[in-house]
Amino acid sequence: MLTPETIAMIADELADADRMHSVIPRITARYPEATIEDSYAIQAVWRDKNVAAGRTLVGRKIGLTSKAMQEATGITEPDYGVMFDDTVYPSGSDISVDLFSNVRIEVELAFVLKHPLEGPDCTLEDALAAIDYAVPALEVLNSHIELEGRTIVDTISDNAAYGGMVLGETRRTPDEIDLRWVPGLLYRNGEITETGVAAGVLDHPARGVAWLANKFHHHGARLEAGEIILAGSFTRPMWVSRDDEVLCDFGPMGTITCRFI
Repeated sequence: MLTPETIAMIADELADADRMHSVIPRITARYPEATIEDSYAIQAVWRDKNVAAGRTLVGRKIGLTSKAMQEATGITEPDYGVMFDDTVYPSGSDISVDLFSNVRIEVELAFVLKHPLEGPDCTLEDALAAIDYAVPALEVLNSHIELEGRTIVDTISDNAAYGGMVLGETRRTPDEIDLRWVPGLLYRNGEITETGVAAGVLDHPARGVAWLANKFHHHGARLEAGEIILAGSFTRPMWVSRDDEVLCDFGPMGTITCRFI
């Protein structure tokens, strides 16, 4: 495992890369002994410094919950990161590409909790009971670590590659719609690039919420009421560049649009 000094140094490197919109060499190339526990420790130091600087934590993202994403990254287990209020955009937003080191888009559902959720034995049914509503979302991926050859240790350290989230306007409670069958048709500049259904996320998108609650229990924490949980992508990531217009059709859950400027 890495020393506390090394963990703090890497967290500072990632914070600098975030400010400069740049990338750093792979952590695992420099520290092959780094573990998943080290990567969450790095993320936690980075998170706490952001909170101390005045940013407001609004939720959590879960990543790598679908076979499509696991195959796209070569990583075989889910991960999680944090989301701050200044990274959340409404549908229709213009988003500056200069805020990111690189930009990719994923299709997801987000859940807002009405009750706290705590492991260690949280089930899908427990998660559904704790969810206030579901809302369609796009995740903006942003990596501060070189992409080639990265492992889950690199990804987790880099806040699970989270850059931002675009939220739709349609809200549905878990008993109003079969969440497994929510579709996603992702378009870039009018051309369809990716499709999927929400069941691609662990056979039910809310199952990731239960997974996260159980994972948090091991760290002595729980998910809190009011938090937004971004449940994981059910499409592969789509690269976008400046001047690209993005639209995703979620069928009965409406559409999301954004433009990168």
